[in-house]
Order: sequence, then structure tokens, then C-alpha cells
Amino acid sequence: MNDKTTAGPAPVARYAVWLVLLAAAGTFALTMGVRQTMGLFLSSLNTATGLGIGSISLAFAFGQLWWGLTQPFAGAVADRIGTGRVIFIGVLLVALGTFLTPLMTTTGGLIFAIGVLAAGGAGMAGPSVLMAATTRLVPAHKRGLATGVVNAGGSFGQFAMAPIAIGLMATVGWASALQWLAILILLALPAVWVLKGNSKQLAAQSAAASGTRPLTARQAIGQALATPSYRYLSLGFLVCGFHVAFLATHLPGVVAACGLPPEIGGWALGMIGLFNIVGSLAMGWAVGRWRMKSLLALLYAVRGLAVLAFLLAPKTPAVMLVFAAVMGITFLSTVPPTAGLVAKMFGPANMAMLFGIVMLAHQVGGFLGAFLGGYVFQATGSYDIVWYIDIALAAGAALVNLPIREARPVLVAKTAAA
Repeated sequence: MNDKTTAGPAPVARYAVWLVLLAAAGTFALTMGVRQTMGLFLSSLNTATGLGIGSISLAFAFGQLWWGLTQPFAGAVADRIGTGRVIFIGVLLVALGTFLTPLMTTTGGLIFAIGVLAAGGAGMAGPSVLMAATTRLVPAHKRGLATGVVNAGGSFGQFAMAPIAIGLMATVGWASALQWLAILILLALPAVWVLKGNSKQLAAQSAAASGTRPLTARQAIGQALATPSYRYLSLGFLVCGFHVAFLATHLPGVVAACGLPPEIGGWALGMIGLFNIVGSLAMGWAVGRWRMKSLLALLYAVRGLAVLAFLLAPKTPAVMLVFAAVMGITFLSTVPPTAGLVAKMFGPANMAMLFGIVMLAHQVGGFLGAFLGGYVFQATGSYDIVWYIDIALAAGAALVNLPIREARPVLVAKTAAA
């Protein structure tokens, strides 16, 4: 697995486009699918450990934050040393953390297994690294659709893993179910050889064409953070993280609070995953045909309206599943236009690192969504306050995307002569 010699901008020079997409989407399906079904085990973890929903939610919330913190660093390593190594280590860590989770009986132990090992590994084999590898390996005119396909892979993983997890829990118990899911994650390892390589040669060729030196990681980050549109994009994506993490962690709890059967929670998570496939593919197709900032504003507005409608509707199984379907369409379909804007603004050379920083903002919101969901419910016996916060944040995210400028800023490093 020698990533050093496989860098290069030639799209699909080593593999066909479909194989690249299969490797990236399949990896995301396995890592994302397991992470997004962890909420199904929250009640069992609480019963087995007696730690309380608030303490266990803290472990899940830390995982959301650590998943985001991992991605800029993983992206920087992948950009310069190699995607294959990063994905390999990430997959092993996700499997190890998931396998160890049922063995932990303290809050610190759960934070280590769920929040450090599993979430950190999922960040290393997560969207920033996978999207950047796809952007590097496919032709430019197919990048929008390609990011939609990879994102849909994560959605398919959630759709498929939810019923698998429910079936395993019913047959072998919740603890063994988690350990079988850990073994299942190892199926992602062959993707390492397809996605190996880095973007150093891309950066060098782009700099040579413009008569400048390649940007260092510090220069790329500094110039990106100095770009207002990049900051607006990150702020909107923070809201996306709040919403996604709250649903992924607490939707089964919302179902229980509504007095519905527990299996509705599993099917609701599955519906989110299924309809997110539709939303991701549709958004990947729409990128390049409409302004990406307008697509993002529309998605956030639809989320807020859907949550408001859910609060006003009777809480029946049908309403819950319809709500999950609508949420699924908007759930992670924000990723293709967000990744597309980062690539359009700054090019593919530092894509993994710069998109990783945007993902970090996403996961700061994820920490707040996962933690506040458990804290508010434990304090009030209801999730209503969190829903109201979510509506307000969705409106703010829709508005903050409108001033984004999609034109690529001039990012240069000083030449040696300068």
C-alpha cells in the first residue's frame, strides 16, 4: 500500500469511475451506517450501565465533536501522505471502538469507545477524506454527481444498518449485535487500494500553471478562513450538524416519548437513510445546474418547516415515518453543495483539509444537538425545547447561505523571487 507513488491528477487513470465511487460510497455506507444506528443502543446501554440518559448522551456528543475534530487533520494527512493509509487506520479504529462499547460500564469508558475510537476512526474514513479522493480521481464534469453518489452511500448504510441492527438485537442481544456490526465494518478495507494516492502533484501542477508556489497547509487554512463566504458556509453547516446529530441520537427516544412502539424508531432511522439516498442523488445532479448556495438555503428552510409541521401533527406511526422521510430528503443532501462550494472556491489541492474544517463546524453543532437532546429531556421530560431551537437555527442557516459568493477567490503563495 504505497501511497507515495500513486499521487496524480489523472482522473480514473488507475480505475474506472464506477469502481472509485463504489469504494468511496461503500466505505461511507459502512462507517456512517454503524454510527447513525448507535442511537438504537442508547436505551440498552442505559439499562446495562445505569449511568442515565444524560451521561450516555455526553459520550455520543463527544463522539460528534471528535468526529469533526479528526477530519481536518485526517484531510491534511490524506492530501499530502496518502488517502489509503488514513482510511485503513480509520476503519480499524471504528471496528475496535464499536466492538469495545458493550464492555464499557462507565461514562469515561463509553467516551473512549464511542467518542474517541469509533468516532475518530469514522472521521478518518469519513466524508472529507472520501469526498476529496473522489474529487481527485474523477473527471471535473462528474464531480457534482460523484459527491452525491458517495453521500448516498452513507445514506444507504443507515437505511440498511438500522434493520440489521434491530434484527441482531432481537436474535443475539444488544451487546453481541454491536460486536457483529464491528466485524461488518471490516468489509470496507479493500477500498484502501482503490482510493490510495494524494493531491501533492495536483497542487504542484496548479501552482506551476499560475506561476506561484503551492500553498502550505497553514497558508491554505489562513486564506480560507479569511474568505467571508467560507465562514458563512461553515456557520450554516454547523446548524446541519445540530439537526443531524439530534435526530441520529435521539429519534428513538422521541418515538418512545410519543408512546409509539420501539420498532418504529428503527424504521424511522431506516426511512431517513432511504430517503436521504434520493435527496443526495438529486442534490448531486442539481449541483452545477443551480446555484449551490440557493440549494442549501432551500434545504435548511424545508427542514425548519418540516419540524414545525411535525410538532403540530398528531404523533401516529404514519406521521412519524412521513416526517422521517421528509427529514431524510434533506438530512445529508447538504453535503454535495457544501463540498461543491469548497471545491469551487479553493480547488481540489487542499480539498480534504478545507472540507474537513467545514465538517468540524458541522460536528460542533453535532455535539450541541446530541448533548442538549439528552440534557433537556432529562431535565424536562420532553424534547420540545430542542425542536424549537432547531426551527430557529434552520431559519438562520437558510439566511446565512444567501450572501455566499461562489466565485473562486485568488489564493496564492509568494514566489521565491517575491
